[in-house]
Amino acid sequence: MTDFAALIRTVPDFPKPGIQFKDITPLLQDPAAFGAVIQEFAGRFADREIDCIAAIDARGFIFGGALAIHMHKAFVPIRKRGKLPYDTVEVEYDLEYGTDAVAVHEDALAGGNRVLLIDDVIATGGTLAASVELIERLGGEIVGIGALAELTFLNGRDRLGDHDIVALVEY
Repeated sequence: MTDFAALIRTVPDFPKPGIQFKDITPLLQDPAAFGAVIQEFAGRFADREIDCIAAIDARGFIFGGALAIHMHKAFVPIRKRGKLPYDTVEVEYDLEYGTDAVAVHEDALAGGNRVLLIDDVIATGGTLAASVELIERLGGEIVGIGALAELTFLNGRDRLGDHDIVALVEY
């Protein structure tokens, strides 16, 4: 397996002092490593019945879109509030200072769709938890959650219930 962690750069004090930002762009610039991430996700979830891949705006789209193509599945973009042009369903979630919301087109899922949810990093789990709620509100069933990296010290996994979660790199 490729050492994905070796291709994730830590940028100190971004976007604000004290944050150790995990920059995935070096990994994306290595076609073999990027392809290996997609292969790894596909292998880890190969035994699941999946109807579609949902991914979170914006870096989750990179992996989710490629995985959807690789697995021949529909792709469902989960975006920030106000970014989708059609009628949407939204779920608000708390941030450190205030709230935000994720949205999806109201016709993005059919009741009973089995959904694999993908993002780049599991941090506090707020965006992922809101995305799970959004998918379930539309009648979708989460069959797994995948992320390139997980910041385990933030305990984001605790907000995601008993869903099967795969993180390829842990910090």
